[in-house]
Amino acid sequence: MTNLFNNTYSGKNVLVTGHTGFKGSWLIFWLEKLGANILGYSLDPASVLNHYSLLRTEVKTVTGDIRDFKKLDSTFKNFNPDIVFHLAAQPLVLESYKNPITTYEINVMGTLNIFEVCKKNKINAIVNVTSDKAYENKEWIWGYREEDSMGGHDPYSSSKGCSEILTNSYRNSYFNPNQYNLTHKTLLASCRAGNVIGGGDWAENRLIPDIMKSVSKNETVNIRNPYATRPWQHVLEPLSGYLTIGEKLLQEEVKYSGAWNFGPSENQVYDVKSVVTKIQKYWNQVNFKINDNSDKPHEASLLKLDCSKANQILSWRSIWGYEKTFEKTIEWYKNYYNNSKVSTENDLIDYVKDAKSKKITWAY
Repeated sequence: MTNLFNNTYSGKNVLVTGHTGFKGSWLIFWLEKLGANILGYSLDPASVLNHYSLLRTEVKTVTGDIRDFKKLDSTFKNFNPDIVFHLAAQPLVLESYKNPITTYEINVMGTLNIFEVCKKNKINAIVNVTSDKAYENKEWIWGYREEDSMGGHDPYSSSKGCSEILTNSYRNSYFNPNQYNLTHKTLLASCRAGNVIGGGDWAENRLIPDIMKSVSKNETVNIRNPYATRPWQHVLEPLSGYLTIGEKLLQEEVKYSGAWNFGPSENQVYDVKSVVTKIQKYWNQVNFKINDNSDKPHEASLLKLDCSKANQILSWRSIWGYEKTFEKTIEWYKNYYNNSKVSTENDLIDYVKDAKSKKITWAY
């Protein structure tokens, strides 16, 4: 598998923040298969049951907070990464309502620390992972493009919008592509993805984890915002995008220093109620009821991404359709709960095989 992404990651020093989280754990697992020398910097996993611990990887780890500038600086200096994937965050909307100060401290000031440490240590490539919720959501029926305004109604979404504005400021002020190889040697990109699902997510107040936890306890799950519409994609989809961008930055291709959307195709946008019904197809033990609590905090009703830029410039494509995405996700949890089996490697192998069959550029 090391030949993927033009063998770019083999032997490279790759630092991943937030590697103990859901998306971060899948990323380091893939990077291991690509032959990278990985260092993870993160807090301990947020829950006792978590994907990172189940993987039992050999990845070197520093337990630390991205708000701790001194520890970050010494970690970067000692490891000397070729590229940084910044995923560490407070990632939950409802948690951001409860703890807005912590949310902004981590998602904005923590990101500022990452950029400052990268600048100080002259890191070559940085990929900052934010969210589709960073956009100023106007409930449009069409997808948001990379040049659309940042915003965010709730503290989480707003903090991710701030992170994107911060990224653009550092790109203009310190890592300006026009000054590359003249005043600096750093390329900085940001990546925005839609609702990411897949095996191994046990975070609080997320649809799939809530359903899976309820099934494991033979309970009925409460569904909030049943008509909220989201672009659903398997976690491997945006990761292939992040790795593609990272490859381009490591190859010193300046034009890829910018913002990028990585989302599913148009036909993978469904409301929450339809998703739950679809899940029942793959696991008939799922029982749910609609929570019609009108006092619940605001969450976006309609949010889609326009991925034309990634499609046309990167030749990046979504690999798995709606059916395959949910089939793989639910089968992962069924294998875990029924057979104590972690299917992550099988899913990655299948994903790469399907990418090859579709002649996707990064797969060769």
